[in-house]
Amino acid sequence: MTTEDHRGTRMNVQLLGCIELRTAGGDRIPASPAVGLLLAALAWSPNAFVADDELVDRLWEDGSPAHPRNALYTLATRLRKALNPAGTGGAACAVVRRRGGYLLSIDEEAIDVRRFRARVRRARDAACRGTDEEALRLYEGALAQWRGDPLSGLRTAWADAVRVALSHEWRSALLNGVEVALRLNRHDDYLPQLHRLAALHPLDERVSGLLMLALHRSGRQNEALQCFHRLRFELVRGLGDEPGPELRALHERILRRDERLVTGRPLLDALAWS
Repeated sequence: MTTEDHRGTRMNVQLLGCIELRTAGGDRIPASPAVGLLLAALAWSPNAFVADDELVDRLWEDGSPAHPRNALYTLATRLRKALNPAGTGGAACAVVRRRGGYLLSIDEEAIDVRRFRARVRRARDAACRGTDEEALRLYEGALAQWRGDPLSGLRTAWADAVRVALSHEWRSALLNGVEVALRLNRHDDYLPQLHRLAALHPLDERVSGLLMLALHRSGRQNEALQCFHRLRFELVRGLGDEPGPELRALHERILRRDERLVTGRPLLDALAWS
């Protein structure tokens, strides 16, 4: 469900990529880049009061305009027009001025970050219930909300911190989804993503373990073993440490061609950190 204004136009606030306001059909609602930044700063905390000083920090940090509160007022007026182009009022998505700050009144399902997090929560619940097909569908739906680098165009310390936090959430959702996919024997579908993640995070044992298992299940035992040796080399060189006991145990089971690694359900035994 997304937010509808008085004319029945559905609103979709995109923060996971370029900051944009769109209809459910994908049509972009025109707004200047500066107005988009205010939209992002308010949509990050939907239905919650955000003080003027906090908004100034989120938008401009040390490079704020000479009269930042006047600038906020102007941007808020323009954002209201973007949310309610006919200017007749009654929109379900509204910028509300309260003493000392602003609030974005909106259905949180209209914001891609909130849809992402809601689907991840539901996916985790489904995985706990053992309904893996539903869990994988929800994880894939959550990841489909992403369209690029979050809050693209907003370069402040606040936005940088948001991007770091969101990148961790994205990686966790992806890896949780991969574990579910492996239980469903859909290892081939996720090999390209696991290869990319392993290249980006060469010391991440969870990523390497999932890649090793996916390769082994695809009949590529030698590549799975090479993946372990690459990780071990990087750990010894970079940290002076060996892989953890879970990954070493998986390596041994691959060497033995343990038949229990071939089927879906014993995955949680193969990867004890899951």
